[in-house]
Amino acid sequence: MKIRIKGNSLRYRLTRSDVDKFLTDGYIAETTDFGMQTLEYALQQNRLNNLSAIFEGNKITVFMPKTMAQEWYVTDRVGFEWNANGLNLLVEKDFKCLDEVAEDQSDNYPNPLAKFSKV
Repeated sequence: MKIRIKGNSLRYRLTRSDVDKFLTDGYIAETTDFGMQTLEYALQQNRLNNLSAIFEGNKITVFMPKTMAQEWYVTDRVGFEWNANGLNLLVEKDFKCLDEVAEDQSDNYPNPLAKFSKV
């Protein structure tokens, strides 16, 4: 799972195995070690109607309704977006990049634009 923060926008991108684990366990988390402190970011299923988020004790938790998680898993839907009190939340599937990158992308979803790009 990747996190991107820009201004008042928070985006999570999940690989295929991340989405599998999230659907099965209802929870997935990653940590980033800053030496003296650790940032944890998590995605957790709940029974509300929309995405929401909290930040407590060096941990960002984005909540996704269980119904959204199930739809996301069984369809080609890329993700879900919601504006919660001025904070824009986006949770989406992580696609393979069209450009060459150094990171391992073997677990990413096939990029739907790949069929239109030059090889």
